[in-house]
Amino acid sequence: MAKANLQLARKDLPARVAPKRADAAVAALPKAANLAPAAVEEADDHFIVKDGVRCAGAHLIVDLYDGEKLDDIGHIDAALRRCVEAAGATLLHIHLHHFEPNGGVSGVAVLAESHISIHTWPERGYAAIDIFMCGNANPDRCVPVLRQAFTPKQTAVSELLRGTAV
Repeated sequence: MAKANLQLARKDLPARVAPKRADAAVAALPKAANLAPAAVEEADDHFIVKDGVRCAGAHLIVDLYDGEKLDDIGHIDAALRRCVEAAGATLLHIHLHHFEPNGGVSGVAVLAESHISIHTWPERGYAAIDIFMCGNANPDRCVPVLRQAFTPKQTAVSELLRGTAV
């Protein structure tokens, strides 16, 4: 699917509340709650519809080859923060760990919409990055940010639609 179409598909998502899930959520509430129908409609499970498939979210597997600054923990922190902003996600916490003696970094940006994780091997110029987001966040917008931050000679991106059997 062309990138422009991919962005359009994410932008114009239909309602994401499954009627059976909304009904189950209402049935589980105490009778005293007496929720109005509008309150039931707001009980969003943050599932999305992508390419006609209802799923929990899109999970990008990103491999960067021959990248730079993969041992610079401050640079990696800043890049993850730019990814979160570009994707329209909500950052809850970032935790990064710097390994010695090779200088690799492993860590995660925990998001309200899920996470971005990174594992680097600077001695090989390689980084493995997972970007999983649900709701209105757009993980595809992280890829150009990562390319700019680490200037890899090659980037491979795979996508998994998570939770399609739910």
